[in-house]
Amino acid sequence: MITVREVKTKKEQKQFIDFPLDLYRDCPYFVPPLYGDEKGMFKKNFTYNDCCDIVNYLAFDGEKPVGRIQGIIQRAANEKNNEKRVRFTRFDAVENQEVADKLFDAVEKWAKNKGMDTICGPLGFSDLEREGLLVDGFDQLSTFEEQYNYEYYGKLIESLGFEKEVDWTESKIYPPENDDGTMQKMADFVMNRYHLHFGQAKNIDDFINKYGDDFFGLIDKGYENLYGTVPFTKAMKDEIIKSFKLIVDLKHVAIILDENDRAVCIGVCFPSIAKAVQKSKGKLTPAALIRLLKAIKHPTVIDFGLIAVDPTYLNRGVSTAISAEVLKMLKDDSIEYAETNLNLETNAAIQNQWKRFKEVKHKRRRAYVKKIGQ
Repeated sequence: MITVREVKTKKEQKQFIDFPLDLYRDCPYFVPPLYGDEKGMFKKNFTYNDCCDIVNYLAFDGEKPVGRIQGIIQRAANEKNNEKRVRFTRFDAVENQEVADKLFDAVEKWAKNKGMDTICGPLGFSDLEREGLLVDGFDQLSTFEEQYNYEYYGKLIESLGFEKEVDWTESKIYPPENDDGTMQKMADFVMNRYHLHFGQAKNIDDFINKYGDDFFGLIDKGYENLYGTVPFTKAMKDEIIKSFKLIVDLKHVAIILDENDRAVCIGVCFPSIAKAVQKSKGKLTPAALIRLLKAIKHPTVIDFGLIAVDPTYLNRGVSTAISAEVLKMLKDDSIEYAETNLNLETNAAIQNQWKRFKEVKHKRRRAYVKKIGQ
């Protein structure tokens, strides 16, 4: 008999975190999040406690965990969009429809009691978290930034009446096969025409001190109308800066400023740490730290974290300058390719950006939606 319990005890918290690690034990494509970050969700000072209501459920067959799910009422997102939505995330389950039925039913009842009328996801606390259900590309290694899932997940969710709301695509990016310098010439032309220049910094700390406020302001403006985004809080900014300082190399960051030193475009890439954290199941053991440091210092793959453009510059070709910088990164002898992570299929600007390169679309993710009670 399948039963569902809300996560309350330390033991249940550990079971909640450990469940996907056990489920994907033999899966070569699954990349775990950092174990310490997942534990942090249960702390009183968790970053998102000030803007979210959160619930976690476990499904059991007897006393054996067979599934989990997290429900999030993102109050800032609901206020911004004038909605009454609950997000589901961290859904993992064995291939059993009853398990999925009971987990989602628990979240929907909890949300309905709080006045919500719609459930959507997978979406995390913000768009900087893992989001979207993998619906194509099950034989591809996940990036560290995104979640892998088995193919049957889609059937479990769709059987509950969920429908597609948006899709994201993911691509591998290589240098163009015939690079004749056109991209760099276009970039130089745009930079000169609009009196733009690249911001300079001695190191990551210096970059954050100089451009931190502009960095977050530009993302808020550039991403304001994109699906699932929420405004940054101070706690969110602090969390991002901490992660930023840990893994970002200055040579993989570019910020473009106008003649008044105001940020108009930014691009950030991360060294891929997917393989570095796989073996230790996301735990930072001494051996894992050595692998992590090696991946950061000598990456063979880079992941795109974000590209943000001031809306007033969107149609002026400024992104070409960022593309030219990306091309320089890809020409580094040690880099095999770059992963885009999630690009909304309806975001023409970002989809068109990769047409300048050799692009291989290899994954697709989906966010689902359903009215509660239907």
